[in-house]
Amino acid sequence: MSANILVVEDEPAIQELIAANLGRAGHHVIRAADAESAQRIVREALPDLILLDWMLPGMPGIDLARRLRAEERTRDIPLIMLTARGEEQDKVQGLETGADDYITKPFSPRELVARIKAVLRRRAPQATEDPVVIGGLHLDPATHRVSAGEARIALGPTEFRLLHFLMTHPERVHSRTQLLDQVWGDHVFVEERTVDVHIRRLRCALEPTEHDRLIQTVRGSGYRLSAQPDEDTVVR
Repeated sequence: MSANILVVEDEPAIQELIAANLGRAGHHVIRAADAESAQRIVREALPDLILLDWMLPGMPGIDLARRLRAEERTRDIPLIMLTARGEEQDKVQGLETGADDYITKPFSPRELVARIKAVLRRRAPQATEDPVVIGGLHLDPATHRVSAGEARIALGPTEFRLLHFLMTHPERVHSRTQLLDQVWGDHVFVEERTVDVHIRRLRCALEPTEHDRLIQTVRGSGYRLSAQPDEDTVVR
């Protein structure tokens, strides 16, 4: 599944190399040459992952990483530091700042793509093509199919994204605002009740195989997907 990756790199040749390899891997690349441009892009829409060079003109990448981790809206964006600083203390500093991984230059493009895939699988599994199975419900992002045993389940694109996100983050309660940000995008302005409408559609589609029970309403909090019943939830 294509991920939106923000590449913050001031050297044009390296930026082009990264963009070409990520493009071949199926990702959509957004480019920024400095921290200011990167912040402007992030304010408009959150990327699935940020590849951030340490040495940038103006604000260093390490300071941008601190700012991203300090803000609630951006603190969970997967972040990989890319830098020529290979000393152990630099790596420790980068990781302690909140980077999910640290890659030193020169680097192998294949390794870079593999590291990105690993971070996405760990931090943003909804941005990968890994199949998900919970409670007998099987979702395959690569083929855009949902099934339960031999039964195929037809879903609209929004319901598919909603189910994919919930299945890749099971047992966690998500508010309507969080679901809007993660499924619709934080730059899309729609009413919170829109989530309720699509949850109802998703449950209706799952009802014939009795997998609607997986989608639980948590009073006063939002929704979660769980194969385990809970007395604090309402399934409806």
